[in-house]
Amino acid sequence: MDVIYFDHAATTPLDEQVFEAMKPYFSKFFGNANSAHQLGRKAKVALEDSRETIASLLNAEPSEIVFTSGGTESDNAVINGVLDATGKKEVITSPIEHHAILHPVEMAKLKGVKPVYLQPDNNGVISASLVSEAISDNTALVSLMHVNNEIGSINPLREIAAVCREKKIPFHSDTVQSVGKIPVDVKELGIDFLSISAHKIYGPKGVGVMYIRNGAPWIPWLHGGSQERRRRGGTSNVPGIVGTAKALEMSIQEMGKCSRKFNNLRKATIEGLKNELPGQFKINGPENSGVPHIINIACTTADGSPLDGEMLLLNLDIENICVSNGSACTSGALDPSHVLKGLGLSNEMATSSIRISYGKHNTVVEVKQLISALKKILAQMKPAVKA
Repeated sequence: MDVIYFDHAATTPLDEQVFEAMKPYFSKFFGNANSAHQLGRKAKVALEDSRETIASLLNAEPSEIVFTSGGTESDNAVINGVLDATGKKEVITSPIEHHAILHPVEMAKLKGVKPVYLQPDNNGVISASLVSEAISDNTALVSLMHVNNEIGSINPLREIAAVCREKKIPFHSDTVQSVGKIPVDVKELGIDFLSISAHKIYGPKGVGVMYIRNGAPWIPWLHGGSQERRRRGGTSNVPGIVGTAKALEMSIQEMGKCSRKFNNLRKATIEGLKNELPGQFKINGPENSGVPHIINIACTTADGSPLDGEMLLLNLDIENICVSNGSACTSGALDPSHVLKGLGLSNEMATSSIRISYGKHNTVVEVKQLISALKKILAQMKPAVKA
């Protein structure tokens, strides 16, 4: 039996067309893009062409696009760069952000920065009114993700950005799970900063994008060279950048088709769960208002008791089905998802939950195999033992 992969929110396979676009810059046109000779110039042209492509796709200016090593670096660079540029000591965010936001915000406390955490509603959404109430004279930055990576909820970026703009506060969004899945137009949204990771959209790992609106308060965070107009030191990853541009272009071209497919897969999943496992699952987060490619479900025994989430994942893996719990496994201990706990779930129910994230190659047949495997596994599992 072939492996069935339902973990596309974690990473996606490199698209063959993306790989073909990258190949020449590994071996034939391998020059350093900062070198003056012909191989360096060819690499530089490819880099700048990719920058223009990405800028056009986001409705940004090429000068506003900075290449990084991924979404995590972009998030860190925005937070630290804005704090350094403004000198202010508050960052507004939420407790269900990606750790690439939460950890640097917590680290900033060592510099006297105060994190302000806004509580999401039951669907994981932060309202613009909450943001407005939280902004103070000492607010340096508001950072709220576009689409939550564990439950698929969508924040109202346009409304939040309008509040921030009115109060003259920079607004950043981690758009790793939205770019290429739903429309992202930086001018229409009105945001000042965003982060992208190529490997979430069938591009290469280890490369990302940081959008910095011209005029937004920001100081470079990573030093060591004149690359990226002195905004990010380090030798440019030309093959990765070329691959990012191709992956983003393809994702946007295929967005409508993929969205319809994800909606069908999601519908088939929910119908299958209702038919085969009534009373043994609950959808965490939005059922209909989120993105279609992510669904998070809490699984229970027939009497509604929580399960051992680690055993649930391992049993699915034995059935050749890859899903995620949405949290990291450290030293063999599966920690409850901070996102699900942020929605009010108990530790037991949070660890009993799995995230299913669809990709463009998944099929309804694979969904049926997932439901069948879940039914078999849940019938055999016992309630989790409380610590």
